[in-house]
Amino acid sequence: ASTEKVLAAPRPGQPVNIWSMFDSLPIGSIIGGFLFYFLGGYLLYSAMFAAIGSAVDDQTDAQQFMFPVTIPLILSYIVSINVIINGDPNGPLAFWLSMIPFTSPIAMVMRLPFGVPPWQLALSGTLLIAGFVGVTWVAARIYRVGILMYGKKVTYKELSKWMFYKG
Repeated sequence: ASTEKVLAAPRPGQPVNIWSMFDSLPIGSIIGGFLFYFLGGYLLYSAMFAAIGSAVDDQTDAQQFMFPVTIPLILSYIVSINVIINGDPNGPLAFWLSMIPFTSPIAMVMRLPFGVPPWQLALSGTLLIAGFVGVTWVAARIYRVGILMYGKKVTYKELSKWMFYKG
């Protein structure tokens, strides 16, 4: 479905059949895309939260690490809504938000009703899976050292050392 078809407004005085608007939407691909990106985003962000959880001892220590993890989610939601409202769901900003693994679970789901080329879906999905694998690898490295450092105050510098620790 093209953007014009989905965003077309009726003429004044013309009766509108709300349900006919759903005829042009690819409901199956929207639901399938939602499920894929929901699961991929859940796995990606749960791996990041697991890394934080293994590095800190209590909630007050965890709060300093939560902000950088949640910012991509919040920004992708705000920017994606603005992109859709401005009528450019296939523009460069929407494209790049859909390709970055940390923002694609939100941005791609918002773009799906407007028609996304199959190659963009494949590339975005592949990058999301690769991002999950990479984040899980980093989380495992942090967990390996972080669990042994129980009681130690963690900093970003310390976390970066744990990622590349060869012990």
